[in-house]
Amino acid sequence: METASALPAPAAQPAVRQNPLDRLIVALDFPCTDAAMGLVDQLQGVSRWFKVGMELYYAAGNQVVERLLDRGFQVFLDLKLHDIPNTVAGGVRSAACAGASLLTIHASGGEPMMRAAAQAAARPNSPELLAVTVLTSMDQAELNATGVSGTPADQALRLARLARAAGIHGLVCSAEEVAALREVMGASARLVVPGIRPASTASDDQSRIATPADAIARGASMLVVGRPITQAENPARAAAAILAEIDSAL
Repeated sequence: METASALPAPAAQPAVRQNPLDRLIVALDFPCTDAAMGLVDQLQGVSRWFKVGMELYYAAGNQVVERLLDRGFQVFLDLKLHDIPNTVAGGVRSAACAGASLLTIHASGGEPMMRAAAQAAARPNSPELLAVTVLTSMDQAELNATGVSGTPADQALRLARLARAAGIHGLVCSAEEVAALREVMGASARLVVPGIRPASTASDDQSRIATPADAIARGASMLVVGRPITQAENPARAAAAILAEIDSAL
C-alpha cells in the first residue's frame, strides 16, 4: 500500500518591517492650540502620533484633539487620571468622547481605581488605557521622600503587577524599567517610554533618560519625545533624525 509523501513545510514568512512612524509620539506641550498646530504643520510626513497633555488640554479641551483627528493623526491623551475609582471611571467615559487612541491613568491610584477605569474603557470606541508607573523626572531620593521605599524599578514593577491584575495592558515607564516590565506584562503589552533624549541634547528636568535606539532595543513599544523636537531649530529635521535612530534599532 502506497503511503503519501510528507507535504513540504510551508515557507517561512518574512517578518513585517515595522514603520518608525508608528513608534514615535511627539509631545505637544504648548499653552494654546495655535502654537501646537503651528508645530504640527512643520511635522507633516515625520509624525503620525501626537501627545496632548494637561497643559494643552486644559487650555483647548477636545477642540485640539478634534483638529488633530480631522487631519488624520492619532492622539495620545496624557491626562494621568488619579482619583477615587468612581471619579476616574467617569473621567475615562468622558475622555472617550474626544476620540483619542490612548489615555493615561496613574497606577499609584491602586488596583480598584484601575479596575474601574478598565471597566469604563471596555465600551466601544474607548481609548486604550496606559497606567503610569514612576514619573521619569523622579530619581530614587525623590521617590523615597514620598514615603515609597526601594528604587524606582522596584516601584514600577510593583505597580505593573497591580495594573495587570486590574486588567490594564499598557504602561508608561522609563527605559530603565522597560525590559523587566515587558517580562511581567507580556510581549503584546504596549509600553510607552518618555524621557527620551538623543545623545546630543540636554536632559532638562528628566532623571531617568535614554536615547531612542536604546529604549527601542530594551523593548519599548513607543517613545514620547517633546523638547528635543519641539524646541529644535528645525523640528522636522530633529524628528527625522529620531525616526532614523528608531529604525536602526528595529
